[in-house]
Amino acid sequence: MRGPGAAARQPPGDGPEARFEAVLNSLSDPVLVVGSDGTVEYVNQATELFFDASQSWLVARNLADLVPTDGPLFAMIGQVRKSGSSLSEYGVTLQTQRTGARLVTIAVAPINDEPGSVVVSLHDRTITSKMTGELNSRSAVRSLTGMAAVLAHEVKNPLSGIRGAAQLLEQGADDEDRKLTHLICDETDRICALLDSMDAFSEQPLINQGEVNIHQVLEHVRKLAENGFARSVRIQERYDPSLPPVAGDRDQLIQVFLNLVKNAAEAVADRGGEITITTGYQHGLRVARPGSDTRTQLPLVIAVIDNGEGIAEDIQAHLFDPFVTTKASGTGLGLALVAKIIGDHGGMIEFTSEPGCTVFRVYLPAYRETEVA
Repeated sequence: MRGPGAAARQPPGDGPEARFEAVLNSLSDPVLVVGSDGTVEYVNQATELFFDASQSWLVARNLADLVPTDGPLFAMIGQVRKSGSSLSEYGVTLQTQRTGARLVTIAVAPINDEPGSVVVSLHDRTITSKMTGELNSRSAVRSLTGMAAVLAHEVKNPLSGIRGAAQLLEQGADDEDRKLTHLICDETDRICALLDSMDAFSEQPLINQGEVNIHQVLEHVRKLAENGFARSVRIQERYDPSLPPVAGDRDQLIQVFLNLVKNAAEAVADRGGEITITTGYQHGLRVARPGSDTRTQLPLVIAVIDNGEGIAEDIQAHLFDPFVTTKASGTGLGLALVAKIIGDHGGMIEFTSEPGCTVFRVYLPAYRETEVA
């Protein structure tokens, strides 16, 4: 038995404890052990992804550093300590200090031989609650097929002029400026290729699916941002280097994350803010696609985080619908197209937003990880 201030649990070696920890790490739901003094003593791997923090950062830290003390989790822990019995609550909004508001089911149980210590399990329902809205948004997007064809025609003409001007500039440019003219030409070629195949809003997705290194995609997006619309914004990266390839279309994925990073840059432009791009691997998330007998695993999670003012509550429920925008000169098609592309990849997109922290998370399948149910 341990009293307050006892040392955090140490990683087990071989034997039953090691097997027990392997079982906990295989769960897709976060599991935490909280001591009688409020110290986090153990977390499984899913907890790291949920709080966007490493095990070494989480363990031995007070729970108050992760969630507000006046929130539902602390209230439930207090009730469990007082009653000595387990407690569960469904559909609770849990504010987290690092990742914003999450809709969860919380289960708290006492550890009988350690008075005051509890085990906490969190089931994240944020994606489930937003899936219906996203599917409705996709249906609305498909009605834009005819307009998309006209838009593609109107955009392609000025693109050829931009490329020609860049080639002329390149003739008198030094090596450093030539890198930028090459970037302009590469981008106009990429956009023209997208427009050539652009039935992006049609019923039948046009995806040149293959093995894509998502970190190369994000690095390309970062370079474009830093040399263009995000010159005055600090961009940070926190990548999981062991991430497997994505099953997807490289150019369309560039379009997705370029749009998300551009939105984030516009959100922090007046605040001298920063954007953080993260990648991670999450076990256990599988989605049944409408009209299909297959279930797709979505283990790859890419997040774009900004510290802007947040998204107005009155449009959050319709953010992926076409023509919904907060920009005076915006068309409201950017996020609608993002949701359509991610859906065509078999993935999901969701977001949380509050003043000072907006997070867009994209969930994608790994290469060759689609399974039959």
